[in-house]
Amino acid sequence: MSGIRIAGTGRYVPDFIVDNEDFTKILDTSDEWIQTRTGIQRRHYARGEATWLMGQKAGAIALLDAKVSPEEIDLVIGTTVTPDFYYPSLASLVQEKLGCVNAFAFDVNAACSGYPYALDMARRYLCTGDVNKVLVVNAEVLSQLTNYGDRSTAILFGDGAGACVLERSEGRFSSFLRCDAANGYHVYCKHRRQQIPFYSDTEDTQPFPVEIEGKAVMNGREVYKFATKAMPRAVKGACEKLGVTTQQLDWVIPHQANLRILETAAKNMKISMDKIYVNIEEYSNTSSASVAICLDECIRTGKLRQGDLVCVVGFGAGLTYGACVFEYGVGGAGERV
Repeated sequence: MSGIRIAGTGRYVPDFIVDNEDFTKILDTSDEWIQTRTGIQRRHYARGEATWLMGQKAGAIALLDAKVSPEEIDLVIGTTVTPDFYYPSLASLVQEKLGCVNAFAFDVNAACSGYPYALDMARRYLCTGDVNKVLVVNAEVLSQLTNYGDRSTAILFGDGAGACVLERSEGRFSSFLRCDAANGYHVYCKHRRQQIPFYSDTEDTQPFPVEIEGKAVMNGREVYKFATKAMPRAVKGACEKLGVTTQQLDWVIPHQANLRILETAAKNMKISMDKIYVNIEEYSNTSSASVAICLDECIRTGKLRQGDLVCVVGFGAGLTYGACVFEYGVGGAGERV
């Protein structure tokens, strides 16, 4: 089966920055405490910027980078846990705003695993032959779900968006996607419920204990244990399908959840941290947008080169996890600029 070619990428982050010192004004914490435990120094916050708007901006850059017109896009896939509307989808809004008039569009919610999930899905559509170009848009405004009274989680999250244009390729590709739903209660966010005038709730059917509706809830210890096992399992699983070892990878571009997680996972995979792309110090955890932001930055700084064997990997709420391995820039319609 065919692989994928990344024809273009883009990213957008808001200008407004909240650094660690800002959190010392509202929480019992310190810059040293935050950096030591997470690797985060600052995060970008959207001040009224909608999720779809950030996605549109990242998507427009990706289209320009790929030298592809909006009319050429056949499918728009959006990933987000922070949509502006229950409906329409992020992808539908971006499709209209960018003028991708010939594309169908839908969202995927795999939380922080959104990028590899969407990449795998896009590749399957491309393999059918009916779809030739896919725009994947990953956008999050996690500052709206943050519980600013909880110092263990408030410091973790930021806002941002990334995007990529995908085409068919003869290059190698494999994926490994999984979900550990039985432990999903370790990280979740419950939407706010409306009271119905005709009755009162008489039965509790919620699968998780609801602490604060509309705010992120996380058991950091358990999520750490999950992530440090899930990331290596996903990377190794995708590599095995392709018949390569983790040591043969040129780059691993992971979800930016916590520097400690990445360091422990790299050690478990026997991969040097020099091969793990990290930018968590600047952007913090942007959920499904983090891998897309990393990939664009890795390309534009010249670190990722034609023919490199790349693994993108995510892990997060669900508990979802997944990885995709592919050859960057191989076998496409034209060379990436």
